[in-house]
Amino acid sequence: MKKYSWIVVFLLCAQASFAQSPLTLEESKKLALRNNGLMKNSTLELEAAQEVKKAAFTSYFPSISASGFRFEAQKYLMETSTAGGNLPVYDGNPANLATAKQFAYFPSTTTGLLKSGTTGMINVVQPIYAGGRIANGNRLASLGLDASQYQARLSRNDVLFKTEEQYWLIVSLDEKLKTIQKYEALLDSLLRRVEDAYASGLVMKNDVLKVRIKRSEVLVNKSKAENGRKLAAMAFFQHIGVPYDPAIVLKDPLTPDVPPQSAYVDAAEAVKTRPEYKLLQISVRAEELQTRMKLGEFLPQAGLGISGLYMKTDAGEGRTIGVVYGTISIPISGWWNASHALSERGIREQMAQNSLKTNSEYLLLQMEKAWQDLTDAHQQVQLSEEVKAQAEENLKVNQDGYDNGLIVVSDLLEAQAMLQQANDRWTDAMAGYRTKRVYYLQVTGR
Repeated sequence: MKKYSWIVVFLLCAQASFAQSPLTLEESKKLALRNNGLMKNSTLELEAAQEVKKAAFTSYFPSISASGFRFEAQKYLMETSTAGGNLPVYDGNPANLATAKQFAYFPSTTTGLLKSGTTGMINVVQPIYAGGRIANGNRLASLGLDASQYQARLSRNDVLFKTEEQYWLIVSLDEKLKTIQKYEALLDSLLRRVEDAYASGLVMKNDVLKVRIKRSEVLVNKSKAENGRKLAAMAFFQHIGVPYDPAIVLKDPLTPDVPPQSAYVDAAEAVKTRPEYKLLQISVRAEELQTRMKLGEFLPQAGLGISGLYMKTDAGEGRTIGVVYGTISIPISGWWNASHALSERGIREQMAQNSLKTNSEYLLLQMEKAWQDLTDAHQQVQLSEEVKAQAEENLKVNQDGYDNGLIVVSDLLEAQAMLQQANDRWTDAMAGYRTKRVYYLQVTGR
């Protein structure tokens, strides 16, 4: 019994140890790529596009069809009747048939055909020329596969960006909670000192009330931060596809990152590597192939066929017949509207070219804005670090002044609040910079 008790204890400890193991950003990304629903659907879309391409390739091969037919009629479908009569007896001399003296009686008869029958046919047709539609259809299917691959890249980028964005949001909330806890500890210490001073008659009750009010505000903010952290964590774990566990902590800290210059690339070159740009190019190419497909509808069609036919009717013997044939179809009246249809396709091609140009310019603007946001975010980090250092120095000066009786408690409370705000702004600036950096890498095709 003791043996099994030790096993249970070991398993519980192992489970608790796993639950409290820290989760890094890279581990979170791997989990998201494996478990996120968007990534699963993206993989399925890619598999579907591969099947479409394989299906289009089968158009190069002959089409084979087979058919069979069996019938049983109530009566013969064809009947032939012969009237009865006397037939001259033939003595071997044709000259005597006209003056024959002897006759043989021939009764009337009815002969029927096709009361039952069985037919079977197999037909094989190999397309020789289809106006280029088979080849262009395969090219379109290949473009569809390429488009699915670039869409998969976009989905992957979106999942990774959202993972990092949510990760740093939770880390920033953890940092804010630490700041609140430090602020709460300062207020608790200050409250004890003020209460002792009030009991000794050194300060007025108003000072005690001020500290208590500020402490109540901090507790309210702490509760809001904890609730916000819980909701953010639940959304994060849902995104990476693992059950929510409040015991799991995020490992990577909000340490200073490398300057933005290390990530800079030329936008005109970077735009060519973006999946969105590739998809725009595919759209232009697809419109061109659609035009060729439309043209193929007005071109001659040719094919070569082989047929095998088996037929058996009534009580006769079955027969097998083989046929080799060629087909050619030349549309004539279709050319009446061909010029209009092809003109419409030309307009579609021009629209695709315009979209490529316009959206390429938009992508360039997007990259430029992302760079500006990144540099601004880095400046915010630097400014917040300066403000944070000044707030720490200000609190130290006010703490010394309060200890020496030179300032009132409200001044010390204000200094403490300023430090908390400075810490929160630094946390927001650091999380924002990391998010802006990964977004810039994403919009520059990396």
